[in-house]
Amino acid sequence: MAREDLSDLKKFLEPFPPEAQETVWWLRDWIWSLYPQANELIYDNYNALAFGWSPTDRLGHTFCSVAIYRAGFNIHVGFYWGSKILDPEKKLFGVGNQYRYWLVKNRKDLPKSYLIKLMEEAYAYSLSLVKDPKQIMQAKTIVKSISSAKRKKKNK
Repeated sequence: MAREDLSDLKKFLEPFPPEAQETVWWLRDWIWSLYPQANELIYDNYNALAFGWSPTDRLGHTFCSVAIYRAGFNIHVGFYWGSKILDPEKKLFGVGNQYRYWLVKNRKDLPKSYLIKLMEEAYAYSLSLVKDPKQIMQAKTIVKSISSAKRKKKNK
């Protein structure tokens, strides 16, 4: 599947509110425009729909991602190896051993130039993890997992 084949992603996004879908599509287009050579790996999981960009088809080579969570519809622009990149202004959330993210509340407040710098560093780090250049692929969209059980939105 190529970047232009949106059928799976459209289906995975159906349970989310239209305004959240719009933000997710916008983020996807923005990141693809910056890294058209990367591959998009899609994970439709229990708690979230996440898709990340990688120079290969391996999750461990992912440099950035977009995730929308089923509970609360929070949207993240994340860095799979966020603990390995500099965050000089300490704008990213996360304290674990690996993942760091920016919580997207609205597009106009997105620190695009700052995130672009972080993406550049994350992409370079991701490439350094690729030991076999034959693993590098270009501009594919790959559905990596589909969870049969999905967390349902709680009624308020």
